[in-house]
Amino acid sequence: MSVVISIDAMGGDHAPSVVIDGIALSAVRHPDVKFKIFGRGNDVMPYLEKKTSLKDKYEFIHCDDIVPMDAKPAQVLRRSKQTSMWNMIGAVLEGTAHAAVSAGNTGALMAMSKLRLRMIDGISRPAIASLWPTRSGEAVMLDMGANVEATSDQLVEFAVMGAEYARILFDKKRPTIGILNVGTEAGKGNDVVKNADHFLKEHRDHIHFEYHGFVEGNDITKGTTDVIVTDGFTGNVALKTAEGTAQLIGGYLKAAILSNIWSKIGAWFARHSLAAFKEKIDPKRVNGGVFLGLSGLVVKSHGGTNALGFAAATDLSIDLAKGNIVEAIAKNITDARFF
Repeated sequence: MSVVISIDAMGGDHAPSVVIDGIALSAVRHPDVKFKIFGRGNDVMPYLEKKTSLKDKYEFIHCDDIVPMDAKPAQVLRRSKQTSMWNMIGAVLEGTAHAAVSAGNTGALMAMSKLRLRMIDGISRPAIASLWPTRSGEAVMLDMGANVEATSDQLVEFAVMGAEYARILFDKKRPTIGILNVGTEAGKGNDVVKNADHFLKEHRDHIHFEYHGFVEGNDITKGTTDVIVTDGFTGNVALKTAEGTAQLIGGYLKAAILSNIWSKIGAWFARHSLAAFKEKIDPKRVNGGVFLGLSGLVVKSHGGTNALGFAAATDLSIDLAKGNIVEAIAKNITDARFF
């Protein structure tokens, strides 16, 4: 499948340099992929012209305006049509690109994506899905912040969408799904999670994944299930907590290494293992939140990421585009017939 990825070159804290550096890295890993790049010509072209890996692999489209990182979604929508973000999404809507990637304003990106692409029939709300490092590899977690609250039916929708995400990335025919709860016993939790749990157990024969049941917070990093389903409030708090914990551990380790000459000597001998450890806990390695439930594929990169992180988000968009995730979600929502 020949894939075209639409890029908002002006989105993010360090745009456009980090964005162009990131897609140049992704182009090396995916030589068959082409890019449609949207942004201000005077800002973007000096970086693009230096990237040999992007030669003959991109189309640049000038846009007069950008979406500020601190803008309110309602304000942006009133003057959005000349922005790089609006036109990036438009390429997916028009069918000239298979996916869109931006490190820009999350609220504006979600608002524009919903307005332009609309929802898949049978899905009531989009959810942000992210990869999560585990002991055994990676897991998918959603929702990571699109919906502060979720109904039982929406949690079931998230499960269907998360299963397709995991099926494509992990190459598993029937991924395992768990609902995040305060305990694994059937009577634990509020009515929302209990009703979703009951529903999935009652409809095991109609779903395209293995439903594990409830999982707790410590199951996330254990890799107990391939997918963890929760509302956006809980998911976002869990994500920020994990990022903070990783930074804390990294800080403690660095302080211990620098504490005396003997620890510094020991660190030099263990430098390769320490480098591997640093890579394992680096959130940029799994950068990229996918807006699942839309009728087009949109990936949100962290705004403060570096080139490696933006490349990871771009790679993710390519993998999901090649896996036809939007079509897969639409099919399984229709086939399940339990909404």
